[in-house]
Amino acid sequence: MVLSRLSQLGARFLKESGIGQFCVTRRRCVKGPSSHYLYPMKNFPFSTAHEESSEKKEKITVTFVDKDGEEKVIQVPIGMSMLEAAHENDIELEGACEGSLACSTCHVIVMDMEYYNKLEDPVDEENDMLDLAFGLTETSRLGCQVIAKPELDGIRLALPAATRNFAVDGFVPKPH
Repeated sequence: MVLSRLSQLGARFLKESGIGQFCVTRRRCVKGPSSHYLYPMKNFPFSTAHEESSEKKEKITVTFVDKDGEEKVIQVPIGMSMLEAAHENDIELEGACEGSLACSTCHVIVMDMEYYNKLEDPVDEENDMLDLAFGLTETSRLGCQVIAKPELDGIRLALPAATRNFAVDGFVPKPH
């Protein structure tokens, strides 16, 4: 009752202000000078998460190979980092700095040069962190900087045998 009355008041306001056509329900509309339609809010969620979950997101296949050679194949949504994907799928990829380019604990090795060449070039901050990574190779990248995109479908990422986390390992930075 109260909601109905509020809807009627809102419709009256829109009609008098000349904003457009406002539908209080799908059957009862108030017409104005333009053809704008506005349905009750129950049809429009307040969160964009609802829209994302209702749409089927495109995914790519990624294979993580752990230090023992065991493979885990997962589906990763386009736009998600490999670090996030690993965490969501219980893959042991540390990511101590949570993707802020302040460590090298999410170091991964792209196993195929063809896929490595499809990645964007690493920024200077990533290269600086990679210099500190354990087991650095020619195709090393930080998992937080490898973002899923369609051309990476089928990529294989190896996890190094160890990581270096200077904050935990007792590293004390020298003053400048």
